[in-house]
Amino acid sequence: MSLTPTTPHAEAPVPTLAPREQETLRHIAAGRTYLQTARQMGLSTHTVDAYLRRIRAKLGINSTAELTRLAISLGL
Repeated sequence: MSLTPTTPHAEAPVPTLAPREQETLRHIAAGRTYLQTARQMGLSTHTVDAYLRRIRAKLGINSTAELTRLAISLGL
């Protein structure tokens, strides 16, 4: 499943999230902590943080609340 959200005012589509980024976003949006997400995915908390920083940079999102809203709008 490739997620390429677009916004009504955007001229270009937003970059696609990698599968592991999507999975990380799904866990965080479900209310899991970085540690819980890391354990579930078999990663370190540093890697979870790196995925979330990458997602935020790609999508221009600054907060966990915005990440959660995005995940809900994408059906994650």
